[in-house]
Amino acid sequence: MTTYDLSQPLDGEGTVYPGDPAVSVTPHATHERDGYRVSELALGSHGGTHVDAPSHILPDGRDLDEFDLATFAFDAARIDCTDAAAREPINRDAVAAAPTDADLLVVRTGWSEHWGTDRYLDHPYLSPDAAAWLAERGFHVGVDTPNVDPTPRQESTAERTDEAEGFPAHRALLGNDRVLVENLTGLGAPPERFELCAYPLPIPDADGAPARAVARVDDP
Repeated sequence: MTTYDLSQPLDGEGTVYPGDPAVSVTPHATHERDGYRVSELALGSHGGTHVDAPSHILPDGRDLDEFDLATFAFDAARIDCTDAAAREPINRDAVAAAPTDADLLVVRTGWSEHWGTDRYLDHPYLSPDAAAWLAERGFHVGVDTPNVDPTPRQESTAERTDEAEGFPAHRALLGNDRVLVENLTGLGAPPERFELCAYPLPIPDADGAPARAVARVDDP
C-alpha cells in the first residue's frame, strides 16, 4: 500500500481563517533545563488541515464525536479544478463529473501552493448550486483551500462583487449531515480514486478538529 500525506504543517507559519486563533508551538520544557522536552500547542478547532462538523454552522448540528469513527475513512474521488481563478466559483457542471460511487469528493484547486500567504485567502470556492448538488447526492467534501465558501478579507484587490454572502456551501453540506475536510495539500500526488483517512482529534463536543489526512492506495 502506498500512502500520501495530504496535511498542512501545524505551525505558526500557516494560514488561519480571519479572526480565528493563531497556531503556535512554543517550548514548555527543554532538555537543558528540565531533562526532557515538551511543547505547548495553541490553536483553534479549525487550525491546519481539519474536519468541520455540522455543529460548526448549525446550532442543532452533530458534533464530530457523534459520528462513527469509520466515517472518517472515506472512499474519495478527486476532480481537477486547477483552472479556477482567484475567488472564482466552482459551479455545478464542474462537480457533476464526480463518480457517484464515492462518498467524499476531493476538489483540487492547487491553491495549497499559496499556504502561509495572503493569497491563500483569495481561493476559488463552491457555488451554492454545486454544494447543493453534492449535498443531495450525499457527498462529504474535501478541499485544498481554507473554506468551501468565499473567505472574506478586509482588504483584497481580488474581491468580487458577485460572491455569495454568508456560508451557503457550508449550510448545504453540513445541513445534510455531511462533514468537510479543509486545508488539504498535495492533492496531485495520489490517483483520482483513493481512501482518504482524516481522523479528527478526539475533542469532546467538537465543532471541528485538526486531522492528519492521509491518502492510501493499494499497490497493483
